[in-house]
Amino acid sequence: MLKWALIFAVVALIAGALGFGGIAGAAAGVAKFLFVLFLIVFAVFLVLGLMAGRKLTGR
Repeated sequence: MLKWALIFAVVALIAGALGFGGIAGAAAGVAKFLFVLFLIVFAVFLVLGLMAGRKLTGR
């Protein structure tokens, strides 16, 4: 997911440099959405991993 966010960010930068404002804005919006989604999923899995680790170690 982070890979796709970076791809859309690069597409937005290139489109913006070439003067395609609409495409650049859309690609930047998608990149932002994917990055926020990545952060949320990462945080959820981090919490789940910490909870599972505590159950395995018995703490």
